Amino acid sequence: MPSALPDGEPVPSDGSLPASALDGLGRRPFGFYLHVPYCASRCGYCDFNTYTATELRSSGAVASQETYADNVVAEVRLARKVLGDADLPVRTVFLGGGTPTLLPARDLVKMLAAIREEFGLADGAEVTTEANPESVDPAYLAELREGGYNRISFGMQSARPHVLKLLDRHHTPGRPEACVAEARAAGFGHVNLDLIYGTPGESDDDWRASLAAAVGAGPDHVSAYSLIVEDGTRLAARVKRGELPMIDDDVHADRYLIAEEALSAAGYSWYEVSNWAAAPEGRCRHNELYWTGADWWGAGPGAHSHVGGVRWWNAKHPAAYAQALTEGRTPGLGREVLAAEDRRVERILLELRLVEGVSLDLLTDTGRKAADRALADGLLAAGPYGLGRAVLTLRGRLLADAVVRDLVD
Repeated sequence: MPSALPDGEPVPSDGSLPASALDGLGRRPFGFYLHVPYCASRCGYCDFNTYTATELRSSGAVASQETYADNVVAEVRLARKVLGDADLPVRTVFLGGGTPTLLPARDLVKMLAAIREEFGLADGAEVTTEANPESVDPAYLAELREGGYNRISFGMQSARPHVLKLLDRHHTPGRPEACVAEARAAGFGHVNLDLIYGTPGESDDDWRASLAAAVGAGPDHVSAYSLIVEDGTRLAARVKRGELPMIDDDVHADRYLIAEEALSAAGYSWYEVSNWAAAPEGRCRHNELYWTGADWWGAGPGAHSHVGGVRWWNAKHPAAYAQALTEGRTPGLGREVLAAEDRRVERILLELRLVEGVSLDLLTDTGRKAADRALADGLLAAGPYGLGRAVLTLRGRLLADAVVRDLVD
């Protein structure tokens, strides 16, 4: 959940949506994202909307972790009022942060229970929480599983101590792998490990070791992201001072190729540029809601929502978020109604990153000519999922941003 919020028009105090957004509600997949903004400490590369206890105290207003679940429950109930009585069984729930597992397991179960009570969960619903490896143990995981969670995502990032230290990650090497086994023992059917590549000081061999450790742990999903040096972070300040080198694009490309080789050899298949699954059922269905333009309600400070072409975002600070709900107001800070052209462009931006590719019908004449050039250059291939679709090749994945820019023209 990035820390910066865009501009937009005000959200009505009751959170009501235009009739156009509610039209077709229930015919599109619907999910919930719950943002938990608390962290034990701030990682040097993190630009997300997160807060440590010290940061909250120094702000002059304390937003208590002890009452946070009640605030989210209040927003879930607000969502039910705003969306009316449409039959909306929730297909996916995703708790992100921050570190959701800094809260007691009973609080995570309480938030999920509110969604179940207000909306109901679809058969086979995917329910995920992110977790810091040091913030869970077998008893905690068992309580989550009993409460309805069936997928968990651990922030591993690296298996190398010096890389973890530079990233300000405070977990013991080997602990994420142990967590996979503990989650499996608790009954979790799906487990993800998040990895980061391109950290200053990381070598190719370091990256290979991290991939080997992740694969050896046996998750059914692996995410691998290149390190992005975000303005305003401690990492960016260190790079600016010359303490650390900036990793160039060629290094990132080499690390991506190493990941593709290692994960493919281990039986994982890419389905989105940065995500690999051991089988189709291991894909993160919640993220697929985002990538395919479905509907979701984002609860929590700074959380973004999208329903029927209307996108809105909540107040960033936990205190402002809690105050709005206490006063019976929406915590929504701003919103935008997406024009048809905006939605077309977003579909191209997101769908091209998927293994199913993008429909050529979405492209203008200029975009089709760009697609023809990309096909000739080996950046795109004809999609295997139906005629009239284009899919990124491996080389195209390395240059995905540039390919997309050409196609949306």
